[in-house]
Amino acid sequence: MSSNHKIIEFVRQKDLVFVKELGQGACGTTVLLHDDVIDQHFVCKKYTPHSETERKELFDNFMREIKLLHAVNHQNVVRVFNYYVYPSSYAGYILMEFVNGTDIEEFLRTHPHRVDDVFRQAVAGFCHLEEHGILHRDIRPFNLLVSASGQLKVIDFGFGKRVETAEDFDKSVSLNWWCDLPQEFQARTYDFATEVYFVGKLFSGILSDNEVEGFTHEDLLAQMCQPNPSNRIRSFSQVQQQLLAAGFDDVLFSRDELGIYRGFSEALCGAVSRIERGAKYQSDREAVLRRLEDAHRDTMLEEYVSDNAALIRSFISGTFFFKKRHRIEVSTVKAFLSLFRRCSPKKQEIILGNVRARLNTLDRYDDEYDFVDIPF
Repeated sequence: MSSNHKIIEFVRQKDLVFVKELGQGACGTTVLLHDDVIDQHFVCKKYTPHSETERKELFDNFMREIKLLHAVNHQNVVRVFNYYVYPSSYAGYILMEFVNGTDIEEFLRTHPHRVDDVFRQAVAGFCHLEEHGILHRDIRPFNLLVSASGQLKVIDFGFGKRVETAEDFDKSVSLNWWCDLPQEFQARTYDFATEVYFVGKLFSGILSDNEVEGFTHEDLLAQMCQPNPSNRIRSFSQVQQQLLAAGFDDVLFSRDELGIYRGFSEALCGAVSRIERGAKYQSDREAVLRRLEDAHRDTMLEEYVSDNAALIRSFISGTFFFKKRHRIEVSTVKAFLSLFRRCSPKKQEIILGNVRARLNTLDRYDDEYDFVDIPF
């Protein structure tokens, strides 16, 4: 074997202490373990299908769950620390973060005043999954855990699926759902709008069953719970944008700041003609700032931006078509960059949410077309 492919062997055995069994998930049994060395608890999921006759068939689901968990990193999605798989015998384990708390329904039953915060966390977690093209497909109260400190975590990706093409939205899993089904099930479709529906129905049910009062996003929740997908808010990105807009009133922008933002967003969106349907928006504030600084530095001595694509990539991750001859003044970019730098994190989130809302108004496409515009 060449030195470039040398295998690193870890020969030291690490012993964890069994504490108790936690339950049965889609593809395995979960137990609580303790690491005496660092004094931390972990959840271990052992691949144990309900029937031995399904061991080989369902092992791919277990492997898919490992890959999905390694693809995400968000404070509202359970973390995976390690895994051990034995493909020849269709066996394996996943070592994950332990959430010391209760399911979302029990938490809100005893902490009804936390409903707004928990709702925002759930939207943030599913928005992160959406940005990475991941459908959870098993949204139930016991798959959303809330710690004693009030932090929500989305767990159990045993039915999870990564979406790469439009065909991946075909409904390929049938569960005993706990609420009325959305109309797209008649067309055997399960997409991100479907996930929005089930999260909305979950919160609606909790609010109703436990007579929780004081929830400030009733209108938004009603949009999420529409059975007809044509009448429903379509994505968690849009839900999050509305949440940001709702918090706009207590964050003041001066008239000059609004003018700078509007001038820049109009110039930016004017340069984009179409966005590929699978493209995502940049959500990391620091990453957006770095990309803006790079785009400005490379054209700061000019009157107009010389590379519209570089500027657009500050906000869009994926393929898009842009208008090469569209002229964006460098002074417009400079003013926006200065504004974004000096804003608080909350203001930056509001600005990015509004930029995304403007970009959402542009045409989306599924396939490549012979446009005059140049794709990136």
